[in-house]
Amino acid sequence: MKLLTILFVTFILALLGTKIFQGTWNFLFSGNLGMTVFIIFTGLAHFKFQKGMAMMMPDFIPAKMFWVYFTGIIEIGAGIGLMFPSIREITAVLLIIFYVLVFVANINSSKKKVNIFKADDSGPGMKYLYKERLPMQMILIAWTWFFGIYLN
Repeated sequence: MKLLTILFVTFILALLGTKIFQGTWNFLFSGNLGMTVFIIFTGLAHFKFQKGMAMMMPDFIPAKMFWVYFTGIIEIGAGIGLMFPSIREITAVLLIIFYVLVFVANINSSKKKVNIFKADDSGPGMKYLYKERLPMQMILIAWTWFFGIYLN
């Protein structure tokens, strides 16, 4: 849940900034900026913790390192896309689909007790999936839908 701090702190700072500099609370901008910073941060993690992220994937997936880097680039691109009103809605839809698909890797990772930071099997296992990852995925999906589709 530590990652959600990035989302919420960015949102609050952006919201306060829009109130101070624009004289109004800009929820649409602030919500999308929060998700942009969050998703770019997680996209960059694909390049720092690539071995651990490759371990998350089911065994039947070939070229794991390609997919780690590719999904990192996708995440960074999606973050940028959320900031452009003309492509925000389609970006949000695709990002929600991405979050659902990534959850499959999270299930596999939890079963294998992957620690992405150490690239070994010392991770917390299934309790992490249910106590942290599933609630976080639900928050990310709801946030993306609300700010990327509903308010758009």
